[in-house]
Amino acid sequence: MPFDPTAKRDPSRLKLATKAKVALMSHIRIRYSTIEFRKFDIHVRTLRDKQQFSDPEGEASKLGISSATWPFFGIIWESGIHLANLMEDHPVGGKSILEIGCGIGLASLVLNHRGANITATDYHPEVKVFLDENTHLNKDPDISFVRTSWDDHLPNTLGLFDFIIGSDLLYEQEHPGILASFINRHAKKKSTALIVAPQRGYSCRFMKHMTEFGFNHSVNQHKLFTGKTLCFTR
Repeated sequence: MPFDPTAKRDPSRLKLATKAKVALMSHIRIRYSTIEFRKFDIHVRTLRDKQQFSDPEGEASKLGISSATWPFFGIIWESGIHLANLMEDHPVGGKSILEIGCGIGLASLVLNHRGANITATDYHPEVKVFLDENTHLNKDPDISFVRTSWDDHLPNTLGLFDFIIGSDLLYEQEHPGILASFINRHAKKKSTALIVAPQRGYSCRFMKHMTEFGFNHSVNQHKLFTGKTLCFTR
C-alpha cells in the first residue's frame, strides 16, 4: 500500500496541540515507516533513534523520566514487533483488551485496525501524541488511551478487561510485583494475559506473583525471537 506521510489529512480528526507538544515536534527527528504484516500494513511515525530528546516544560522530568530513558517510548522494539505479530490473528471478538506500557503501540494499532475494542496505557507524557498521529496515518478510529503508572489505582476510569497484553515490561527489580498487581486490579475474574518478555531475568518472579493472584501460566519460546511469551489465564 503506497504511503505518503506528507499527504493532507482530515483536519477534523486532528486535535489541537499544546505549546509543549508543538515544541516537541519541532525539536526532534522523526521517522516514517511501514510495518508489513501478512494481511495488511501498518504505517508508523516514530522517533528517528534513541538519541532524541525534548522536554521543554519539564513534564517528563517531573514524572521521573530521565533524558536517557525519554526516547524509549518512541522506538519500535523487537518484543513489540513480536507482540504485534501475535495480535494479527489472535481471537478478539467481543473482548475488551488493554495494552500496558504501549510505547508506540504497534500491537494496539494492529488490534485497532482489526476493529478490536482496545485501550492503550503508558506513563510517558508524549505517547498519546504519537498514538493519535499513527491511528490517523492508518485511517483508523482513535484508540482509547489512559496515561497511568502501575502504582496508580484507577478502577473507575480504566476499568476491567478480558485480555491484557504487553511487551518488554520487566526491566527493573521492582517491576514483577507492581506489574502483577496492576494486571490483577484491571483483569476480570475470568481473563487472560499475554506478556512478551526479552531475556532480562525477572520472568520467574513475575509468574510467581501472577500465580498468587490466581492465574495459571504457560511459557512459549520462539525461534525468531530471543525471549519468551508468558501466557496467563484464570
